[in-house]
Amino acid sequence: MATDKKAFTMRMQDENFQKIKYISSYNKRSIAMQIEFLIEQCANSFEKEHGKIPLENSPATD
Repeated sequence: MATDKKAFTMRMQDENFQKIKYISSYNKRSIAMQIEFLIEQCANSFEKEHGKIPLENSPATD
């Protein structure tokens, strides 16, 4: 099954892993899909406050 999703390694504290594992099970999602869902919620919230995030450019640094 082909996918356009990016793969990466993520490290987290064991307590946070156990919590996200519990939440993902409760929501009948894989851990990866639960984390992706939370990232989408965070990005949507950010965009509501700050406007659309440009995907082709890096954020400006001062």
